[in-house]
Amino acid sequence: MPNEDFRRELGHVFDEMTGSPSAALPDRVRSSIAEAPEQRGPFWIAGLAAAIIAAIVVGVLLVADPLNRPHSTAGPRAEASPTTSVSKTPGFSPAASPPSDSNLPAFVCAGGSAVGASTAPAVAFIDAVRTGTHPGYDRVTIEFKNGQAGSTELQTQSGTTFTNSPRGDQVTLAGKNGILVVIHGADLHTNYTGSADIKTGYVSLVEIRKVEDFEGVVQLALGVSGEPCYRAFILTSPDRLVIDIQAG
Repeated sequence: MPNEDFRRELGHVFDEMTGSPSAALPDRVRSSIAEAPEQRGPFWIAGLAAAIIAAIVVGVLLVADPLNRPHSTAGPRAEASPTTSVSKTPGFSPAASPPSDSNLPAFVCAGGSAVGASTAPAVAFIDAVRTGTHPGYDRVTIEFKNGQAGSTELQTQSGTTFTNSPRGDQVTLAGKNGILVVIHGADLHTNYTGSADIKTGYVSLVEIRKVEDFEGVVQLALGVSGEPCYRAFILTSPDRLVIDIQAG
């Protein structure tokens, strides 16, 4: 390659590599080359000159930093891991489960029986009377606010006619036979706000009616569609008297 062509090519490459950190720098380099005595030395001289020029260009780039790129001293930044949200269900205390049927007393179909608590308040305030139906029986639950009543008597009878006390008049309930529930040491008017006559619509236990709430004695009459077979027992937490009427 002729020296003149080599100089032009080298100047062109120089311009492309350096950009324009100094407008006079490329001209000074080309002028120096042009003023050198022309000689057609060996090819290695041209290669040496190219290496020297390349070294000068690299030095200029390192010192001038023509692109003014910002230098970051921070290391590689890790991507933030996504936050996992764990939803917890709020804690709760399940109510105590009633005993299984195998642990309950047998059904009684005639006569009477009694249940009671070992310790009882002077007056047990009834605050709820609930009903429910289950396979094989209907249930009435009498709940007490401040502790179980001292004693409860149950008595079966033919027919559904009962006597209101203390007035002495009679009332007749729906159904074929009846069960009278007498709770001693109880009160149905202080905390109870429900109905005094509940018609359930169930197959066996069809009606519950208050027939006495006087001087610490509460009487509830149960109207039963079939035979008056029942079982009675006490549960706690909350304190309650449970009476199941067997399906007939």
